[in-house]
Amino acid sequence: MRRWLPLILCLLLGPHAVASAAMNAQRETLPNGLVLVTSEQPALPIVSVRLLIRAGSRYDPAGRHGVANLASRLLTLGTPGRDAMAISGLVEGMGAHFWADCGRELATLNLNILKKDLDTGLALMGEVLTGASFPEKEVARTKQSLAASIRARKDRPNAVAREAFRAALYPDSFYGRPVEGSEDAVRGLDRRSVVDFHRRHYRPDRTILVAVGDITHEEIRGKLANALAAWKPAGGEPDPAVTLRPPTRAPVKVDRNLAQSTIVMGHEGPLRMDPDHYAIRVMNQILGGGALSSRLGDSIRNERGLAYSVYSYFVAGRNAGRFQMAMQTRNESAREAMSVARAEIERIRRDGVTEEELRDAKSYLIGSFPLGLETNDDIADFLGQVEYLGLGLDYADRYPDLIRGVTAEDVLRAARKHLQPEKLIVVVVGDLEKARLDN
Repeated sequence: MRRWLPLILCLLLGPHAVASAAMNAQRETLPNGLVLVTSEQPALPIVSVRLLIRAGSRYDPAGRHGVANLASRLLTLGTPGRDAMAISGLVEGMGAHFWADCGRELATLNLNILKKDLDTGLALMGEVLTGASFPEKEVARTKQSLAASIRARKDRPNAVAREAFRAALYPDSFYGRPVEGSEDAVRGLDRRSVVDFHRRHYRPDRTILVAVGDITHEEIRGKLANALAAWKPAGGEPDPAVTLRPPTRAPVKVDRNLAQSTIVMGHEGPLRMDPDHYAIRVMNQILGGGALSSRLGDSIRNERGLAYSVYSYFVAGRNAGRFQMAMQTRNESAREAMSVARAEIERIRRDGVTEEELRDAKSYLIGSFPLGLETNDDIADFLGQVEYLGLGLDYADRYPDLIRGVTAEDVLRAARKHLQPEKLIVVVVGDLEKARLDN
């Protein structure tokens, strides 16, 4: 999931993009319900394929937290006709890359391959989608690997702080739980729960397929008719609405024998389709989106030397959103760093931004547009998220004007509405005695 995080933040809050005409993007819904999005990029004889399936940890059944992630990890590790080694050997023999991943909303199946081998690669993709066998030995091995990874994460202060923040912001919700589940939850999973999850959620009518590279829309549609012929919609109930409980506002303090404190501060935020979205994007770029070249960076890093890096961001999804700041500082300076961060939030809410700051932020956001879409992988990831979020294939064309249209008054209104210092949740992981947070 880590490789997706920078992309998803850019997409939700202001993506790097190229003109949609250069993407040659086309879209249609196939008879089995699968949404097909393509972008012909003939410069190199390679194709990147992304399947985005509504099968993330949101859909973990009660008492089976982590099963969505386990199912995705096992997807490419066996079918009735091939074991994990045979699948790996076939992929390596083509010089391709074939992997699955899982997030809170979506599971993904990914294929990067030479065009000459595309038929074989798509056939393999169809084979695992319809016939993944989830061998018992692979289930046991993968559970052991996941448990070790979960244990290791407890030794990383950044991971501990982020997880504690999400748990406080989204109590008793899949948004507040790690995608992998807890060590105890993973230990309790079995093959039957994985098979049932796959049957219920891995369906074409829950899937977006994006293909980018040396191939036309008509070509990929024809190839999919063969490769995915056995993949049929299975019906089922619509996705349940997401309901969120009020956050836990009490500070979260995790005592660790560390030289530095890791601090995460934030609160709930707007959804992706909020009309203030682009004003928020510009406002946050000035506040902390630029990391070193931002108000938080200037006040905390440059002027006071309290932290090497401090940054803020809004994550605005379809069902939930949040505002978040993060930094690391010496234990003894934790209180001062948090006080300065709060002061910068109050200042932008009180005074707004200068015309120079506004101009520089908008120039950066517009000027950086094309930098994140230099490869087929970039374009495939971008188009997949654009389709999932319902932004439209002309989104790349519209985005620069949406940023240009933001005024200083828009930024001030967005700051006063969407920055809420009285609601900040504070998480500190560090030496609490040295940090003296209770004094």
